[in-house]
Amino acid sequence: MITIFFLEYSKSFNGNDLNSEKIAGSEKTLINISNEIAKNKNIKVKVFNNTKEQININDVEWCNIKNILNFKKPEFLISMSDINLFPNYKCKKYLWSHSIQTIEKFIRKGQLIPFLKHKPKIILEGDYHYKNRSWMTSCFGKDILKISADDDFINTTIDVHNVPKNNVIFNTRPDRNLKVVLEAWKTIKKKVNNAILYINPPYELTKEEINLDIRIRHKGSKFDLIEDLKNSKLMLNPGHKGEVFCLVAEEARTMCLPIVTMGIGSLHERVIDNVTGYICRDLDQLISKSVNILKDDKLYLTLKSNLYEKRKTRTYKEVAYDFLKILNINEKN
Repeated sequence: MITIFFLEYSKSFNGNDLNSEKIAGSEKTLINISNEIAKNKNIKVKVFNNTKEQININDVEWCNIKNILNFKKPEFLISMSDINLFPNYKCKKYLWSHSIQTIEKFIRKGQLIPFLKHKPKIILEGDYHYKNRSWMTSCFGKDILKISADDDFINTTIDVHNVPKNNVIFNTRPDRNLKVVLEAWKTIKKKVNNAILYINPPYELTKEEINLDIRIRHKGSKFDLIEDLKNSKLMLNPGHKGEVFCLVAEEARTMCLPIVTMGIGSLHERVIDNVTGYICRDLDQLISKSVNILKDDKLYLTLKSNLYEKRKTRTYKEVAYDFLKILNINEKN
């Protein structure tokens, strides 16, 4: 029996919170990957985080991280983003990174000395992430593990012939280039009068923005998001240098929602230009491509059909398989 410990220190959650509005992309990833790996009866999975109770969910044992030293050491330790979580166990260690981290930030956050002490291999989420991880912060090795939307997105029924209203969605953090979206929207709204833009909280709308039909999404459960994506005609997301994978774009892709982006950060990895959406060179093109999709139902349906053909190309079954390969674990062990 092989034992894998995942270490995480953000908030109190466990496997029962997968559909909750309180968790973000990295927490969703942790729940999905641990659930999938635990299906292998030769692997024991424990997650140590700030959960308030020790509980077994889907054969994953969720424990409070303060109690980790009460457990027998595992064969593998996987820390989610924070190298300071590693206990002094002699075993194979991996740091799963969710961000672009400069060496200056690495040192400022007190990561360098424990990094040199524990010598973890780094798990990264895509080509952009891999290329932008500095040598100093990955000198013990690095691998790419591309994640996925979870099964509820993948298995949602999509009507490829349905044309929704001209709803546009930007459902990532406001500090991830919402300002670019708002600037583009001033022109988009003039050209498509019945278009409505939905953005994520927290954000306080001005009177001018309200008059431009910009609205704050109700950030509810995962199933609320699925409905919002189904009822949208376009995701407008320029991208951001801090986006190392952009799960919200992957979820939109899985829901067959065309994406118009500037390809900043990892967004160029989520879109096939002119096939599943558009990667734009500047603000003017971002506007024109968005307007084209909103005004031309035939174009929208072509992009949607292209997305539908590619939608089930990767699930967490494949993610777990690739993860175990990185750990050099034979899935049949």
